[in-house]
Amino acid sequence: MQTLAQYLQTQSLNPALENLIFTLADTSKAISLAVRNGALAGVLGATEQENVQGETQKKLDIITNDMLKNALHDNLAVRGIASEEEDNIVEANSEGQYLVCFDPLDGSSNIDINSLVGTIFSTLSMQEKVPQGELSEQHFLQSGRKQIASGYMLYGPSTMMALTTGQGVQFFTLDHKTQEYLLTNEKVTITPDTSEFAINMSNQRFWEKPMQNYIDELLQGAIGPREKAFNMRWIAAMVGDVHRVLSRGGLFTYPTDHKNPNKPYKLRLMYEANPMAWLVEQAGGKASTGYENILDIQPSHIHQRVPVILGSSNEVDICLSHHQGGNQGDNGDELSDQVAPSLV
Repeated sequence: MQTLAQYLQTQSLNPALENLIFTLADTSKAISLAVRNGALAGVLGATEQENVQGETQKKLDIITNDMLKNALHDNLAVRGIASEEEDNIVEANSEGQYLVCFDPLDGSSNIDINSLVGTIFSTLSMQEKVPQGELSEQHFLQSGRKQIASGYMLYGPSTMMALTTGQGVQFFTLDHKTQEYLLTNEKVTITPDTSEFAINMSNQRFWEKPMQNYIDELLQGAIGPREKAFNMRWIAAMVGDVHRVLSRGGLFTYPTDHKNPNKPYKLRLMYEANPMAWLVEQAGGKASTGYENILDIQPSHIHQRVPVILGSSNEVDICLSHHQGGNQGDNGDELSDQVAPSLV
């Protein structure tokens, strides 16, 4: 099997980008060890702190964020860093060519029950050279189409990395004996049809009508209009649910809901939706908000949230066909601008 280094050498990448990918991979090995040790290392449980999203931070959220931030800061190719756990961007090296956005520990609520978690990353190019001290959030606000390397590390029974540099999707598996990532699937492909879907059903009463109608059709199974039985899977960590989609097809969605009118969307565009949407497209799937392609969104701020529908192309199309009649609320009324598909 090819190592990560051997594979990247065949891709004719910028050496600085190769080095950046190695930094992410090497840091994930240390994160994998911390996750594996769990209670033995005293890293379980929550802190009394909240992140910029207003969510209580787990101990490992802070630990993994610092591990990645410090490693990337020391990489001369990195100009700036944006993390789900940081209020503001972090400047790195003035000569750096790349910006890195990351969710250091996606699904961290799973850590205390020994379930799947992961790290998600997205890499962008600096569009202009700016002096030290003048890097701003605006430099990060590039559409998902501008990504040059994205992926995730999944910490499960084995530690895996999914990677795309715009040349398809590759899976690498960490050999814990040699501490090398080895190429285990060079051409990940999502089947266009599926009989699996992933959604948080507890929010059903808060969804828009198009999503309620779509999921209702799936739940009716073989006796419903789809005339087909569907299975539901839900890991409560986007990285785990998307990995299943990439591995065997399926549809994953975290749609708009009105449980909290001030927060109609759950997933972060820069740290979760963009890198996952690019991986899915590179594997032959589709990704949408229900009203536009995720990768075409022009970000308005680094912590922007969006609805997400992604996975097997034919099934995503069927879901989107329910949304083509417009953005309808629970009672068929037009939603306010606050939660309209312009994506606040």
